[in-house]
Amino acid sequence: MGIATDFPIRSKPGEPPWELATWYPKQGAWTKDQYLDLTDNRRGIEFNAGTLEFLPMGTEEHQLILKRLFLLLNTFVSERKLGEVLFAGIRVETAPEKVREPDLAFMGKQNASRRSNRLWHGADLVLEVVSPSSGDRKRDLEGKVAEYAQAGIPEYWIVDPVEERITVLALRDGKYVEHCVAEGAGIATSALLAGFGVESAKVFTAE
Repeated sequence: MGIATDFPIRSKPGEPPWELATWYPKQGAWTKDQYLDLTDNRRGIEFNAGTLEFLPMGTEEHQLILKRLFLLLNTFVSERKLGEVLFAGIRVETAPEKVREPDLAFMGKQNASRRSNRLWHGADLVLEVVSPSSGDRKRDLEGKVAEYAQAGIPEYWIVDPVEERITVLALRDGKYVEHCVAEGAGIATSALLAGFGVESAKVFTAE
């Protein structure tokens, strides 16, 4: 990354180091390699057509929900040797110029060649725990539905703590259709992983 030398503002004591911003590309001008270099030692940043998108910090509720779901899904997958499940921080390429960090991602062993140390090329199942702000909800409930479908990801789980609802979307003819919706004692099941299911209430309530 080139360092600019003509930055017109000089930071003063007590201000952010404005000059540091000149070390990096402007929004809209980032390349995927620059994004990967930046995020090799930090997480919570996604890449969208040259622009960095910063994700909200996970709350305790968010992390507890994610922990329960990871333990359930990882146990199911590991016992059957179906592939690999990883949690937030794994970078998933959804298009040549788009990289996301889903809360959970599963790749079947038959697609192991699509995994690498820095980046997964797509996934077989992704899961997002929806953050409460309106912008984050719109991204997870609308934007990522279209994006993950376009990427050909067979299954997308949307876990909504506000509504205490789990929606499972399955890919059919290039578009997601609703496989199931679970609330309360209802069971959210996977279309991709036969036999895997979770009771919605146990995901949102500490035992």
